[in-house]
Amino acid sequence: MDLRQQLEHWPVGSAAVAVVGPGGVLASVTVGTPTARFRWASVTKVLTALTVLDAALDGTVSLDDPAGPPGATLAHLLSHCSGVSMDSDRVLAAPGTRRVYSNRGIELAAEHLTARTGTDFAAELHDRVLDPLGMAETELAGSPAHGAESSIDDLARLAAELLHSTHLLPGVVAAASTTAFPGLSGVLPGYGRQEHNDWGLGCEIRDHKSPHWTSADNSPATFGHFGQSGSFLWVDPEADLACVSLCDTAFGPWAVQAWPPLATAVLAAHRDGTPA
Repeated sequence: MDLRQQLEHWPVGSAAVAVVGPGGVLASVTVGTPTARFRWASVTKVLTALTVLDAALDGTVSLDDPAGPPGATLAHLLSHCSGVSMDSDRVLAAPGTRRVYSNRGIELAAEHLTARTGTDFAAELHDRVLDPLGMAETELAGSPAHGAESSIDDLARLAAELLHSTHLLPGVVAAASTTAFPGLSGVLPGYGRQEHNDWGLGCEIRDHKSPHWTSADNSPATFGHFGQSGSFLWVDPEADLACVSLCDTAFGPWAVQAWPPLATAVLAAHRDGTPA
């Protein structure tokens, strides 16, 4: 597989991809105009969820804490089933009845933590996730739902931790990547309604969704996130492999077409032992 050749066909000004295995980064390629920092957009939600989960596991908050709309808990907010709408406090469904993907829900989860600690969320993020993982190039430049900016190297560090957790509290990654409130339907942004729209507490679970932004060759246990900035992170625990990408061009039809073949090629190369 030639990662560079694949990326050179993307209609973007600049893009970077890294493939991560159990021993660390297996390959990393950047094409186009060099840039040190990219917007993560909704991949930021993974960072925010890990921060809140760390706080839940050390007892600062509880996943059962009431948070968000009436009847909802912190767990509902992190798994997009609180019923709160995308970008406002308007409630579209009763908690736990369907997946309603929500920037606001993630913001409310972050606000719940900071109300408990009295600390700025960016500081919590650094203390609980960025500093332990050595993600020195990452900053939260806006909303906890979509405001992170960083490098492909730091995103690869995050993927490595999600693949084999060594720095976060035991149980954090499992909570983020295990389906919460299973069986709920809902819309996966960019891909339409999914009968089983499974999410963990922060990460989307691939399961058997179709269409999807990963490959049909990815295992159902694959988890991760993508963002409207053209970013993605997926971790396939069965393949023992992760792949991340950042670029300067918004998600659109080009990504729908380009990302699954890339995932197919990455998985095939890993399986066959072919250099990237």
